[in-house]
Amino acid sequence: MSDSRDWALPPELRPDPTTLAYDLGAALSALVLLRAEIPEDAFTAGMLGTERLGHGALVTVGGRTLVLTIGYLVTEASTIWLTSHSGRVVPGHALAYDYASGFGLVLPLGTLDGTPLELATQLPEPGDELVAAGHGGIAHALACRLVARREFAGYWEYLLDDALFTVPALPQWSGSALLGSDGTLVGIGSLLTQASVRGDGTPGDPDDTLQANMFVPVTAVAARLQVLADSGSTGLPPRPWLGVYATEEDGDVQVAGLVARGPAHAAGVSLGDLVRAVGGLPVASLPAFYRALWSQGAAGVAFALRVERGGEPLDLRVKSVARESFLKQPQRH
Repeated sequence: MSDSRDWALPPELRPDPTTLAYDLGAALSALVLLRAEIPEDAFTAGMLGTERLGHGALVTVGGRTLVLTIGYLVTEASTIWLTSHSGRVVPGHALAYDYASGFGLVLPLGTLDGTPLELATQLPEPGDELVAAGHGGIAHALACRLVARREFAGYWEYLLDDALFTVPALPQWSGSALLGSDGTLVGIGSLLTQASVRGDGTPGDPDDTLQANMFVPVTAVAARLQVLADSGSTGLPPRPWLGVYATEEDGDVQVAGLVARGPAHAAGVSLGDLVRAVGGLPVASLPAFYRALWSQGAAGVAFALRVERGGEPLDLRVKSVARESFLKQPQRH
């Protein structure tokens, strides 16, 4: 991702502050630029890089001003720098990464000017007009529309029940803020993807496919923010993790990648295997795969994994681990 000063949205794509029911300038003051440095020997360095750049939003948790961002920007970070809307730069400390939702929390180690955003308690509906924005003021704010709310399954053992999809797409989306019609924080930017919409950009039967952003809704983590800020974890047992990168096509869940020395790799799972059952529960989609996996118990649980290889069924015994055990953890202060 390039420096936020190197780009600007055309004026016609920006929101018109005079048509909004809230103070857009105050809302945009909550957006910070986030730079993170990750050790070269970190587990995620090869996939996500050792230098990460994105955004975050100031929020208030238990009386403290923290930065809510997307977790992949700060996971395993050794150094974090935060830049406020006025250009003030302070170091930051990674407090937590909620693996279930994908959110990250950062503690500013200095004062950041800006008005923290309130978290939305209700999510918008498809067709609602919203604002997607990153650090940098109105030039980096985009008038957009919610075109879908639906389940999202990521190949990295990740599942959201109610992800938000918006068009047009914000070009610098990582950690960006999705603002509701009342100026509350609705979601945090995670991905650039595609969405099928009508030619006029409204949801419905697809006539066209457009670039879209996927936002993680704040409702996925709101109830856990205080515990995350205080302890760095949700307090819940970690989910079982296999170290599998999987894809889905026509009801087949195929192993497309394996984490070296991960549980699935150690159990004998191979690239190209089709996952047919987890603990006796049938698998016909990525969501079904993940839900069957997580229903087995907490991380560390062992269970039967049935795969199909070369047209033949193969039963394997897998002992899961916590994903966190492969990652460098933030130091608690």
